[in-house]
Order: sequence, then structure tokens, then C-alpha cells
Amino acid sequence: MTALPSIVFFEPRIPNNTGNAIRLSAVTGCPLRLIEPLGFEMDEPRLKRAGLDYHDLATVSIHPNLDALLDEHPDARVYAFTGKGTTRYTDVEYRPDDLLLFGPEPTGLPEEVLDHPRITEWVRIPMLPGRRSLNLSNSAAIAAYEAARQADFDGHV
Repeated sequence: MTALPSIVFFEPRIPNNTGNAIRLSAVTGCPLRLIEPLGFEMDEPRLKRAGLDYHDLATVSIHPNLDALLDEHPDARVYAFTGKGTTRYTDVEYRPDDLLLFGPEPTGLPEEVLDHPRITEWVRIPMLPGRRSLNLSNSAAIAAYEAARQADFDGHV
């Protein structure tokens, strides 16, 4: 099975979205990395319910801040998913050591994160004009499955 990029949630606030991302991690093999502060406790019932019984099948790690995560992955490319991006998510050739960075609901990634020197590129998921955003866990799923598609779904049935 080909390793897939990590999904990174920067300061997530809604437990259901993180629970859904835990489930996404379990079914795709994409590690889920959470940047503190979290807007909930990891034992939050809504988070557990959204993740169902997938928590033990997922790879989840919590990091005190973005720089701590980046220090652990010094060679990783970091793709910031934002409506400000001009590169489509389908135009990126994903690698297993990539970090796919998503901002909190409902604000998205703050300017200081978008301007971080380690950001490789701003990436967008196209939508109809006049819409604010996709759901966070849906956006992560779109990106994760594009990475899996590029890897020819190796190891997936």
C-alpha cells in the first residue's frame, strides 16, 4: 500500500468535523495531524460518535503549534487549502510526505499561517461563485481521495 499525505487541521473547532476526519484517516490511511488549540476535548461525545468505531484504526497526532509539526517534518511540502489559492487541488502531484493544511471553521487559515515561509503553495477546491466554503471534513476528503487516486488507490479495495 502506498503511503498518502497527512491531513492537517489547524486549530479545529467543531468536533463532528474532526470525528469525520478521524474516520477519513482510518479508511484512507492518511494520517490526521491536529494543531492546538482544539475547540473541543478529544473525549467529546460528538467527536467519538462522528468517528464511530474507527478511532483505533486511524493515525491521529496532536501538535502544540504549527512550527512544532513542521519541525517534525523538515522536508515536507505544505499545501495550504484556501479560497485565495489559484492552483487547483487536482494540479498538485501529491507525495506521501506532503502536509495538506486546512484552516478552522468558519474562518479558514489566518494570514500569518498563509504567509508562513514553509507554505509551498496555496491550493483551492473550485466551487460555484458566491459560496463561502465547503465543510472542513468534506474538503479534506476531496484532497485525500485525489492523492489516493494519483497513487492508483494502491492498497485500497
